[in-house]
Amino acid sequence: MTEALAYTPEVAAATRDIYERVRDVIPEIEWPVHAPYVALINELKVERNAILLAHNYQTPEIYHGVADYSGDSLGLAAKATETDADVIILCGVHFMAETAKILNPDKKVLIPDPLAGCSLASSITGADVRLLKERYPGVPVVSYVNTSADVKAETDVCCTSGNAVQVVESLGTDRVIFLPDKYLGRYVAQQTDVEVILWEGTCEVHERFTAAELRDYRKATPDIKIIAHPECPPDVLEEADFVGSTSGMISYVDKQRPQRVVMITECSMSDNVAVEFPDVDFIRPCNLCPHMKRITLPKILHSLQTLEYEVLVDPVIANRAYGAVKRMLEIS
Repeated sequence: MTEALAYTPEVAAATRDIYERVRDVIPEIEWPVHAPYVALINELKVERNAILLAHNYQTPEIYHGVADYSGDSLGLAAKATETDADVIILCGVHFMAETAKILNPDKKVLIPDPLAGCSLASSITGADVRLLKERYPGVPVVSYVNTSADVKAETDVCCTSGNAVQVVESLGTDRVIFLPDKYLGRYVAQQTDVEVILWEGTCEVHERFTAAELRDYRKATPDIKIIAHPECPPDVLEEADFVGSTSGMISYVDKQRPQRVVMITECSMSDNVAVEFPDVDFIRPCNLCPHMKRITLPKILHSLQTLEYEVLVDPVIANRAYGAVKRMLEIS
C-alpha cells in the first residue's frame, strides 16, 4: 500500500490535468498527498464498475478529483436512478446513501464512513411523523430529502431545497406538514398560500450564520453579492441578494457572473464552484459540516478495496419510502 500511494512520475502524469483544474484551491504542496489516492481511486472505479457520487459540500480533491457526478441532494438522487454501475459510492452523508439504496435496491451502495450523519436527519424519527399525522389527520406530509428512510416511509412526497415550493403546491391542499427544517419551512411558507405546519429541526451549519455577519460583508466589500441557502435563519435570508439551493447558487453565479460573491452555506462549496468560475472573486465564509468532512480520499479508497461500508435499508421501509422519493423526482 505504501508503494502504491507514492507520488511517482506516473501518478503525477495521470493526475496532471486534474490538478490544473484545482490548482487555485488546492496548494501545490498538498497535491502530492492527494494525487496517489486520486489516481488509484480512478483506476479501481473502472475495475469495480463503480460510480462515485459526491455532494457539493465535499472537498475539492473529491469533488473535482474522483467524483463521476457532483451535485445537490436532488441531483444525486436523480443520478442514482440513471447509472448502470454495479456499485454506487455515495460521498455525502448517510441519508443520501439511504436514498440511493431506496432507488437502487439491487445495487451495492457504499458510504466511505458510516458515521457521516446529519443534524437535520437526526432531529426526527418515523415515530415522530406518525404522532404528527395523528395530530393532523388527513394533512399530507412533505419531508425534506434530508431525512432517514423511516421518515420517508411515513411521507407522502419528499422535496429538496430547490423544489420545495413546487412540491408543496403540487399536492393541491390548503395545509401540509413540512419536515424537518424549520427555516426552510418558513421560507417555503413565505412563497406559497399553503399553510405550512413546521417541525423544529435545523442544520447545524446554516443556523450558525447571522444577519450581522452578512452586514459586515457588505461594509467590507460594498459591491459583493450575497447568496444564501434557505436552511439559514430568516434574518440571514432577508439580508441576501439571492436565496437558493446549492445547485441554484451555482446557476446564479453562472448567469449573473458577479464580480464578488459570498456563498452563505458550507465552506467547501465556494472552493468547488470557484474552480468553474475563475473570473469571480469568492469571499469564503467557513462553517464546516463535520459530517461531510468525515468523507476522505483514504476512506473512499478503502470502500473500493473492501466494498465497505454497505448501506442497507429494510425492504418494507424501502418499499414505503420509494413512493415519496419517486414522486419528488417526477415533480422535478
